[in-house]
Amino acid sequence: MSLFLSISAALFAGLMLTRVFKWMGFNFPDVTAFLIAGLLIGPYGLGRLGINGFGFVSEEAVQSISQINTAALGFIAFSIGSEFRLSSLKHTGKTATVIGIFQAVMATILVDAALIALHFILGEEVLPLSAAITLGAIASATAPAATLMVVRQYKANGPLTRLLLPIVALDDAVGLVLFSVSFGIAMALKGGNLDMISIVVNPILEIICSVLLGGVLGYILTQLEKLFYSNSNRLSMTITFVFLTIALSYLEIPVGKATISFSSLLVCMMLGTVFCNTSEFSEDIMTRAEKWTSPLNVAFFVLSGAELELGVFTHMEYVLIGVMFILARSLGKYLGARISSTAMGCDQNIRKYLGITLLPQAGVAIGMCNQAAALGGAESSVIRNVTLFAVLVYELTGPFMTREALTKAGEIVVKPAEKQSRNRFKAQGTGRA
Repeated sequence: MSLFLSISAALFAGLMLTRVFKWMGFNFPDVTAFLIAGLLIGPYGLGRLGINGFGFVSEEAVQSISQINTAALGFIAFSIGSEFRLSSLKHTGKTATVIGIFQAVMATILVDAALIALHFILGEEVLPLSAAITLGAIASATAPAATLMVVRQYKANGPLTRLLLPIVALDDAVGLVLFSVSFGIAMALKGGNLDMISIVVNPILEIICSVLLGGVLGYILTQLEKLFYSNSNRLSMTITFVFLTIALSYLEIPVGKATISFSSLLVCMMLGTVFCNTSEFSEDIMTRAEKWTSPLNVAFFVLSGAELELGVFTHMEYVLIGVMFILARSLGKYLGARISSTAMGCDQNIRKYLGITLLPQAGVAIGMCNQAAALGGAESSVIRNVTLFAVLVYELTGPFMTREALTKAGEIVVKPAEKQSRNRFKAQGTGRA
């Protein structure tokens, strides 16, 4: 019973807060409202009342239904996979690849430089060198979920949007490689040996095997869809395969000293990519799947908000490191996107606004953070708290900044009725209505 109460509370709180913000005249993206709703009903909000079902009373209570997040991320990655249609990649594929790699590397380099400098100022006890290097790699990750939700909510469309989604999808692969290399160096600095298998072989195997597994499952899904004459049944088969893909991505296969593992995001993206390029039913199925997964996405963002830890604000050293991390990462994303898009001959709007849309950060970064716990000791504590601080800031501000950037680029058009509604809310708030 408490499970269903928790899920219903998450959905209700998220949906109602979007209405409250509109009544108050706040023009926030729905994603931001969902995240704030999570904070309100989470362990640092109503959960402190200790009433099960009314709020999440502890972090363990949130984690108990965290598989909803895993499922939602799988469907989000599957949807992003549709952005890799061959017809559109002919125009944006090379540009997206160059920009995707360059901006991720630039963010890592600038965060590494800033935190290593801070390491020498604060000392090894406050900011260990291994933690600084690991945080640099975590900086490369961008949150695909928040970006996709903003694009969907406002029906953004244009050159910037068409380039943005493939870049966000590529971030997972690029970030995985950067993190593996940096984490291997950090382990060596901690006192271990420089393990080339962990640094080079395992991440390459993970990317290749994730792409292959997703590709094979996508082809099988396309063939099975042909057995059905109802799009409802085809949708059910598609949902089945997304769940199957998520389950298979947990596999780990030892091969000598190496380990074959899979990234659920990459596998699901590849499933969507192959399906959308080989199935004649894909456009209709993807539209239906978007509607079916809408409540799942609401729950995902509310639970993500509930997971954000406000306790990091009580440690000023983490706040200082976190602020430096945010500033250096933001600069790296912006400059990386601007320099590479200029080099690729992109138009002015892309050069000016693309970097801003790449700021949201969440699930992938937290996954890297959890993996970095293997460092142990002070390093693990610094990495976790700084990452959580940055995620808290980016998740609450990133969707809003993404929307503003897409609006200024002319790819989100505010409807006249919506403008009138906003003006009415503002007038009521100032007593002029």
